[in-house]
Amino acid sequence: MSDLDVLCIGNAIVDIIARCEDSFLIENDITKAAMNLIDADRAELLYSRMGPAIEASGGSAGNTAAGVASFGGKAAFFGKVADDHLGGIYRHDIRSQGVVFGTEALKDYPPTARSMIFVTPDGERSMNTYLGACVELGPEDVEADIVAAAKVSYFEGYLWDPPRAKEAIVLCAKIAHENGREMSMTLSDPFCVDRYRDEFLELMRGGAVDIVFANEHEAISLYQTASLETAVDLLAQDCSLAVITRGENGSIVARKEERIIIPAIEINELVDTTGAGDLYAAGFLYGYTNGRTLEDCGHLGSLAAGLVIQQIGPRPMLSLRQAAIDRGLSDGASTDARDRA
Repeated sequence: MSDLDVLCIGNAIVDIIARCEDSFLIENDITKAAMNLIDADRAELLYSRMGPAIEASGGSAGNTAAGVASFGGKAAFFGKVADDHLGGIYRHDIRSQGVVFGTEALKDYPPTARSMIFVTPDGERSMNTYLGACVELGPEDVEADIVAAAKVSYFEGYLWDPPRAKEAIVLCAKIAHENGREMSMTLSDPFCVDRYRDEFLELMRGGAVDIVFANEHEAISLYQTASLETAVDLLAQDCSLAVITRGENGSIVARKEERIIIPAIEINELVDTTGAGDLYAAGFLYGYTNGRTLEDCGHLGSLAAGLVIQQIGPRPMLSLRQAAIDRGLSDGASTDARDRA
């Protein structure tokens, strides 16, 4: 297989997105601005209480893969769906966006994963996720030729919940590094960090993971410190490259002693923060795997994140490649040499 830019590995989830008031979250015991894992019965209950909703393929790493493809990059995805209605929707959506996706579908129970996402007036999203078929992703789903072909393999911290997925990630890291490739992860959620802090740190310190994406809350949670500066310094010490997003305050790219501050783009209206971190990672990794400077990578990430929060849903509705060209972030070709000294 010819080179791929980014392989994304994660939970293949169909998002069901609806607006609600903060009082709805309180009444239904939903933790705001977090990802809450739920069982099938809870999923049915929340679905029955939702208002008008939009169904869209999602999942953190799947969103990143779609973002890379929208920039014009070559992306692939590993994730498990069932051979059911929602699984068909997911396969169609991600392939139609130009992402290579060949993971074999489950023939029987459990069904394709779904996440009920409630968006409050401030744009925050509260996710309630039934993992379904996602828990069946395992080492047998790793396509070694795709891992070897990808310049960077990227996985979501959420994937650490299904136990067999850990084996798949470890196998991917082994294949990637044997082929001179890099491994990347996103910490995903402060609650996810709380569950797997020691394991995440071991992945970084043991060399399984080279590049880490986190928002400021996740970074602080990882090191159990009140200081963002301390968390950034420790992240840069524990991995080769760290990227910390800060919402409207932009982002920080940290490598060894180097710190690059990237501003957020100006937006017209905050509509829905779903997918902001996923699309930032897409822009950054697209730039990184196409020879752009770290500063350029940060600006591409900021652009993608800023655009996606002005729409409902986590997948870009307009061409990110064209948006980058329009803003002078790309001339339609990758010409910059990546500074990796």
